[in-house]
Amino acid sequence: MGKILDKIETPSKFKHLQIREITDTGKYHRRVLHCDQTLAEDEHQEVKDRAEAEWTDEVKTAWTTYQAEQEAERNPE
Repeated sequence: MGKILDKIETPSKFKHLQIREITDTGKYHRRVLHCDQTLAEDEHQEVKDRAEAEWTDEVKTAWTTYQAEQEAERNPE
């Protein structure tokens, strides 16, 4: 048996999906998905639907820009 989806949250402006699942042992498993990730084929359908709704082109562009800015700060020329 796989993990049971318990909760999906999108707390940031970049619409990261914070996912909480319940394992076979009853413990929580948490993970975060970013809009530049490809979802697995066996991902929960609710997660796929939420990603499709939240990860707009605007959000993806903002996330890419933010990452580039962070990289430039870490490695100034």
